[in-house]
Amino acid sequence: MLEQLISYFDHIPSSHRALILAGGITFFWLVENAIPLVSFRYNKWKHAGINFLFTITTILVNFGFAVWIVQLSDWAVANQIGFLQWFPMGNWGQLILGLLLLDLVGAYFVHWVEHKVKVMWKFHMVHHADTKVDTTTANRHHPGESVFRALFTLLGVLVCGAPMWLVMIYQSISVVLSQFNHANIRLPQWLDTTISYVIVSPNMHKVHHHVSRPQTDSNYGNIFSIWDRILGTYNSTAVHEVVYGLDVLDNQRDGELGYQLKAPFDSSIKTDY
Repeated sequence: MLEQLISYFDHIPSSHRALILAGGITFFWLVENAIPLVSFRYNKWKHAGINFLFTITTILVNFGFAVWIVQLSDWAVANQIGFLQWFPMGNWGQLILGLLLLDLVGAYFVHWVEHKVKVMWKFHMVHHADTKVDTTTANRHHPGESVFRALFTLLGVLVCGAPMWLVMIYQSISVVLSQFNHANIRLPQWLDTTISYVIVSPNMHKVHHHVSRPQTDSNYGNIFSIWDRILGTYNSTAVHEVVYGLDVLDNQRDGELGYQLKAPFDSSIKTDY
Protein backbone atom coordinates (compact mmCIF):
# COMPACT_ATOMS: atom_id res chain seq x y z
CA MET A 1 0.00 0.00 0.00
CA LEU A 2 2.69 2.51 1.00
CA GLU A 3 4.83 1.48 -1.96
CA GLN A 4 1.92 2.25 -4.30
CA LEU A 5 1.46 5.63 -2.62
CA ILE A 6 5.15 6.39 -3.03
CA SER A 7 5.05 5.41 -6.70
CA TYR A 8 2.04 7.63 -7.31
CA PHE A 9 3.44 10.74 -5.62
CA ASP A 10 6.86 10.20 -7.16
CA HIS A 11 5.26 10.87 -10.55
CA ILE A 12 2.12 12.80 -9.64
CA PRO A 13 0.83 14.81 -12.62
CA SER A 14 0.44 18.56 -12.23
CA SER A 15 -3.25 18.19 -13.03
CA HIS A 16 -3.70 15.91 -10.01
CA ARG A 17 -1.96 18.45 -7.75
CA ALA A 18 -4.32 21.12 -9.05
CA LEU A 19 -7.26 18.81 -8.35
CA ILE A 20 -6.13 18.38 -4.73
CA LEU A 21 -6.02 22.17 -4.32
CA ALA A 22 -9.37 22.80 -5.98
CA GLY A 23 -11.01 19.77 -4.38
CA GLY A 24 -9.98 20.85 -0.88
CA ILE A 25 -11.31 24.38 -1.33
CA THR A 26 -14.58 23.09 -2.80
CA PHE A 27 -15.11 20.56 -0.01
CA PHE A 28 -14.47 22.94 2.88
CA TRP A 29 -16.41 25.71 1.10
CA LEU A 30 -19.48 23.43 1.15
CA VAL A 31 -18.91 22.42 4.78
CA GLU A 32 -18.63 26.10 5.75
CA ASN A 33 -22.07 26.73 4.33
CA ALA A 34 -23.51 23.81 6.30
CA ILE A 35 -21.88 24.39 9.72
CA PRO A 36 -20.34 27.89 9.87
CA LEU A 37 -18.37 28.98 12.92
CA VAL A 38 -19.15 32.66 12.26
CA SER A 39 -22.20 33.82 10.31
CA PHE A 40 -20.44 36.44 8.21
CA ARG A 41 -22.68 38.95 6.47
CA TYR A 42 -20.76 39.08 3.23
CA ASN A 43 -20.80 38.14 -0.41
CA LYS A 44 -18.84 34.90 -0.21
CA TRP A 45 -17.83 35.01 -3.88
CA LYS A 46 -16.69 38.63 -3.71
CA HIS A 47 -14.67 37.89 -0.58
CA ALA A 48 -13.10 34.88 -2.26
CA GLY A 49 -12.12 36.91 -5.31
CA ILE A 50 -9.03 38.60 -3.86
CA ASN A 51 -8.00 35.41 -2.08
CA PHE A 52 -8.24 33.44 -5.32
CA LEU A 53 -6.07 36.05 -7.05
CA PHE A 54 -3.43 35.56 -4.36
CA THR A 55 -3.86 31.80 -4.78
CA ILE A 56 -2.95 32.19 -8.46
CA THR A 57 0.18 34.20 -7.64
CA THR A 58 1.15 31.57 -5.06
CA ILE A 59 0.79 28.84 -7.68
CA LEU A 60 2.91 30.81 -10.15
CA VAL A 61 5.69 31.37 -7.60
CA ASN A 62 5.64 27.70 -6.59
CA PHE A 63 5.72 26.68 -10.24
CA GLY A 64 8.80 28.84 -10.69
CA PHE A 65 10.55 27.14 -7.80
CA ALA A 66 9.42 23.61 -8.73
CA VAL A 67 12.46 22.81 -10.88
CA TRP A 68 14.85 23.86 -8.08
CA ILE A 69 12.94 21.78 -5.54
CA VAL A 70 13.15 18.69 -7.76
CA GLN A 71 16.84 19.24 -8.46
CA LEU A 72 17.67 19.82 -4.79
CA SER A 73 15.75 16.72 -3.71
CA ASP A 74 17.51 14.54 -6.29
CA TRP A 75 20.89 16.04 -5.33
CA ALA A 76 20.32 15.50 -1.59
CA VAL A 77 19.35 11.85 -2.10
CA ALA A 78 22.22 11.19 -4.55
CA ASN A 79 24.78 12.75 -2.18
CA GLN A 80 23.31 11.40 1.04
CA ILE A 81 22.56 14.84 2.51
CA GLY A 82 19.97 15.38 5.25
CA PHE A 83 18.56 13.54 8.26
CA LEU A 84 16.73 10.88 6.28
CA GLN A 85 19.93 10.07 4.39
CA TRP A 86 22.19 10.05 7.45
CA PHE A 87 19.93 7.74 9.43
CA PRO A 88 18.63 5.04 7.10
CA MET A 89 15.11 3.86 7.89
CA GLY A 90 12.21 2.18 6.17
CA ASN A 91 9.61 3.96 4.09
CA TRP A 92 7.27 4.40 7.05
CA GLY A 93 10.06 5.97 9.08
CA GLN A 94 10.93 8.30 6.22
CA LEU A 95 7.28 9.27 5.81
CA ILE A 96 6.65 10.08 9.48
CA LEU A 97 9.96 11.77 10.31
CA GLY A 98 10.07 13.48 6.92
CA LEU A 99 6.61 15.00 7.30
CA LEU A 100 7.50 16.24 10.79
CA LEU A 101 10.76 17.86 9.63
CA LEU A 102 9.31 19.39 6.48
CA ASP A 103 6.43 20.81 8.50
CA LEU A 104 8.84 22.19 11.09
CA VAL A 105 11.08 24.00 8.59
CA GLY A 106 8.72 24.66 5.69
CA ALA A 107 5.69 25.76 7.72
CA TYR A 108 6.29 26.43 11.43
CA PHE A 109 9.79 27.94 11.23
CA VAL A 110 9.18 30.23 8.26
CA HIS A 111 5.92 31.37 9.85
CA TRP A 112 7.67 32.16 13.14
CA VAL A 113 10.43 34.04 11.30
CA GLU A 114 7.87 36.08 9.37
CA HIS A 115 6.56 37.39 12.67
CA LYS A 116 10.04 38.28 13.94
CA VAL A 117 11.74 39.83 10.88
CA LYS A 118 10.14 43.17 10.02
CA VAL A 119 10.73 42.99 6.27
CA MET A 120 9.09 39.57 6.09
CA TRP A 121 6.32 40.61 8.46
CA LYS A 122 5.19 43.41 6.13
CA PHE A 123 4.52 40.85 3.41
CA HIS A 124 2.90 38.39 5.82
CA MET A 125 0.50 41.10 7.06
CA VAL A 126 -1.54 40.61 3.89
CA HIS A 127 -2.50 37.14 5.09
CA HIS A 128 -3.59 38.52 8.46
CA ALA A 129 -5.52 41.36 6.82
CA ASP A 130 -8.50 39.13 6.06
CA THR A 131 -11.33 40.06 8.41
CA LYS A 132 -13.52 37.15 7.36
CA VAL A 133 -11.30 34.10 7.69
CA ASP A 134 -12.53 31.10 5.75
CA THR A 135 -11.03 28.29 3.69
CA THR A 136 -10.03 30.68 0.86
CA THR A 137 -7.84 32.59 3.33
CA ALA A 138 -5.47 29.61 3.41
CA ASN A 139 -3.78 30.67 0.18
CA ARG A 140 -4.00 34.43 0.69
CA HIS A 141 -0.27 35.20 0.50
CA HIS A 142 1.41 38.23 -1.03
CA PRO A 143 3.72 37.10 -3.88
CA GLY A 144 6.68 38.25 -1.78
CA GLU A 145 5.65 35.96 1.05
CA SER A 146 5.20 33.10 -1.40
CA VAL A 147 8.86 33.53 -2.35
CA PHE A 148 9.90 33.37 1.33
CA ARG A 149 7.90 30.20 1.84
CA ALA A 150 9.31 28.58 -1.30
CA LEU A 151 12.86 29.33 -0.10
CA PHE A 152 12.13 27.72 3.26
CA THR A 153 10.67 24.71 1.45
CA LEU A 154 14.05 24.36 -0.27
CA LEU A 155 15.72 24.59 3.14
CA GLY A 156 13.37 21.94 4.50
CA VAL A 157 14.16 19.58 1.63
CA LEU A 158 17.88 20.05 2.26
CA VAL A 159 17.68 19.58 6.04
CA CYS A 160 15.45 16.57 5.63
CA GLY A 161 17.15 15.00 2.62
CA ALA A 162 13.64 14.36 1.34
CA PRO A 163 13.07 12.25 -1.76
CA MET A 164 10.64 13.73 -4.26
CA TRP A 165 7.74 11.45 -3.37
CA LEU A 166 7.92 12.70 0.22
CA VAL A 167 7.98 16.35 -0.87
CA MET A 168 4.86 15.81 -2.99
CA ILE A 169 3.01 14.05 -0.15
CA TYR A 170 4.00 16.84 2.24
CA GLN A 171 2.85 19.62 -0.08
CA SER A 172 -0.45 17.85 -0.77
CA ILE A 173 -1.19 17.32 2.93
CA SER A 174 -0.02 20.85 3.73
CA VAL A 175 -2.40 22.55 1.31
CA VAL A 176 -5.41 20.51 2.45
CA LEU A 177 -4.63 20.96 6.16
CA SER A 178 -4.24 24.71 5.64
CA GLN A 179 -7.65 24.83 3.97
CA PHE A 180 -9.07 22.79 6.86
CA ASN A 181 -7.66 24.86 9.72
CA HIS A 182 -8.64 28.16 8.07
CA ALA A 183 -12.14 26.93 7.23
CA ASN A 184 -15.03 28.76 8.86
CA ILE A 185 -16.48 25.58 10.33
CA ARG A 186 -17.91 24.80 13.75
CA LEU A 187 -16.77 21.47 15.14
CA PRO A 188 -17.92 20.10 18.50
CA GLN A 189 -15.49 21.47 21.08
CA TRP A 190 -14.44 18.00 22.23
CA LEU A 191 -13.63 17.02 18.64
CA ASP A 192 -11.68 20.19 17.87
CA THR A 193 -9.71 19.84 21.12
CA THR A 194 -8.95 16.18 20.46
CA ILE A 195 -7.78 16.91 16.92
CA SER A 196 -5.55 19.73 18.17
CA TYR A 197 -3.36 17.30 20.12
CA VAL A 198 -2.13 15.88 16.81
CA ILE A 199 -2.85 18.30 13.99
CA VAL A 200 -3.71 21.99 13.86
CA SER A 201 -7.48 22.28 14.30
CA PRO A 202 -9.69 25.13 13.04
CA ASN A 203 -10.18 26.66 16.49
CA MET A 204 -6.49 26.42 17.27
CA HIS A 205 -5.47 28.27 14.12
CA LYS A 206 -8.21 30.91 14.37
CA VAL A 207 -6.44 32.19 17.51
CA HIS A 208 -3.46 33.08 15.32
CA HIS A 209 -5.72 35.36 13.26
CA HIS A 210 -6.72 37.49 16.25
CA VAL A 211 -6.34 41.21 15.64
CA SER A 212 -3.56 41.75 18.21
CA ARG A 213 -0.86 40.18 20.35
CA PRO A 214 -0.19 37.86 22.08
CA GLN A 215 -2.59 35.68 20.11
CA THR A 216 -1.22 36.82 16.74
CA ASP A 217 2.22 35.57 17.79
CA SER A 218 1.07 32.05 18.59
CA ASN A 219 -0.13 28.82 16.99
CA TYR A 220 2.16 29.02 13.97
CA GLY A 221 1.78 25.38 12.93
CA ASN A 222 0.13 24.13 9.78
CA ILE A 223 0.02 20.33 9.89
CA PHE A 224 1.26 19.20 13.30
CA SER A 225 0.38 20.97 16.54
CA ILE A 226 3.37 19.41 18.31
CA TRP A 227 5.72 22.23 17.34
CA ASP A 228 3.66 24.95 19.00
CA ARG A 229 3.20 22.82 22.09
CA ILE A 230 6.85 21.90 22.64
CA LEU A 231 8.32 25.23 21.49
CA GLY A 232 6.15 27.35 23.75
CA THR A 233 4.04 29.13 21.15
CA TYR A 234 0.72 27.41 21.85
CA ASN A 235 -2.17 29.66 22.88
CA SER A 236 -5.53 28.32 24.05
CA THR A 237 -7.65 31.49 23.80
CA ALA A 238 -11.31 30.55 23.28
CA VAL A 239 -12.32 30.95 19.66
CA HIS A 240 -15.36 33.09 20.53
CA GLU A 241 -12.96 35.76 21.84
CA VAL A 242 -11.12 36.04 18.52
CA VAL A 243 -11.54 39.15 16.36
CA TYR A 244 -10.13 38.85 12.84
CA GLY A 245 -7.94 41.41 11.12
CA LEU A 246 -4.82 43.33 12.11
CA ASP A 247 -4.68 46.46 14.21
CA VAL A 248 -1.95 48.16 12.14
CA LEU A 249 -3.93 47.97 8.89
CA ASP A 250 -7.10 49.60 7.60
CA ASN A 251 -9.35 46.59 8.06
CA GLN A 252 -12.02 48.22 5.90
CA ARG A 253 -9.71 47.71 2.91
CA ASP A 254 -9.03 43.98 3.33
CA GLY A 255 -10.72 43.33 -0.01
CA GLU A 256 -8.83 45.96 -2.02
CA LEU A 257 -6.19 44.25 -4.16
CA GLY A 258 -4.16 47.40 -4.79
CA TYR A 259 -3.97 48.31 -1.12
CA GLN A 260 -2.93 44.78 -0.16
CA LEU A 261 -0.27 44.49 -2.87
CA LYS A 262 1.27 47.85 -1.92
CA ALA A 263 0.99 47.39 1.86
CA PRO A 264 4.49 45.87 2.31
CA PHE A 265 6.02 48.94 0.63
CA ASP A 266 3.90 51.55 2.43
CA SER A 267 6.15 53.34 4.93
CA SER A 268 3.12 54.76 6.73
CA ILE A 269 2.12 51.27 7.91
CA LYS A 270 3.85 50.32 11.14
CA THR A 271 5.94 47.18 11.24
CA ASP A 272 5.35 46.86 14.98
CA TYR A 273 1.87 46.01 16.17
